[in-house]
Amino acid sequence: MKPTTVCSFLLALVLATTSTIAQPTKSTGSNPPLFLLAGDSTTATQSSNGGGWGDGFLNTTLHHGASGINYGVNGRTTVSYRAGGYWATVLASVAASLETSTTPYVTIQFGHNDQKASANISIVEYTTNLEQFVADVRTAGGTPILVTPLSRRGYENSTGTPKVVEDLADQRAATIAAAEATGSTWIDLNEASTQYLNAIGEADAWTYNLNPTDETHLNVEGSVVFGGLVALLIEGALSELKAEGYVRVKKELEKALEEGKYYWP
Repeated sequence: MKPTTVCSFLLALVLATTSTIAQPTKSTGSNPPLFLLAGDSTTATQSSNGGGWGDGFLNTTLHHGASGINYGVNGRTTVSYRAGGYWATVLASVAASLETSTTPYVTIQFGHNDQKASANISIVEYTTNLEQFVADVRTAGGTPILVTPLSRRGYENSTGTPKVVEDLADQRAATIAAAEATGSTWIDLNEASTQYLNAIGEADAWTYNLNPTDETHLNVEGSVVFGGLVALLIEGALSELKAEGYVRVKKELEKALEEGKYYWP
């Protein structure tokens, strides 16, 4: 596997949290990328009971004809997303994009709902489901990008310094395992977002919450910040997208993320 870099605060982080098959960097040629974002509410458009990084990524980091569609759906698991027909819609969009001179990439991020006891989804099943998603995207003609689940913004103070309470460790590890087993590109949003939240501190981290009592979902400003973080990680994993100018983060936000400094759009 071939890790890639950014710099400063995120240097070691990106080295450890982005990976792809060890092969020469490819060019997208004249076809701009189309990003299709599959996932739960921590990817989805902002709403009364959900909101993730997806819209911030699509609306602020794509350039030169790059585009995308946010297919994140509140409350979904790797099982219910397929059963509800949402995954079929994503795959149909992959196939359709091949007729419109775009290069389809599918980000896949689940875990927040799969971990719930009521979902009755084991880690083995979760991993298998992700591996099947990867296979489906490839069969349809797209490039899958597995994304570990966005960190929550709950804190504990047992060490004397408040740190993010991370309860998605099993899902993070399973996502990486699925990527390694299938030889697919992955980015570690869980680790990167946890590191950034701990760097800026609890008070500032809470300003990104959808509402004052919601430690899971992002408001519009939070979507911009963490959408930018996803873009930096994708730049690291798929350097050709940065080289060709398709994915680019606003300089002020990039600097803040690299240095672990608070940023408000």
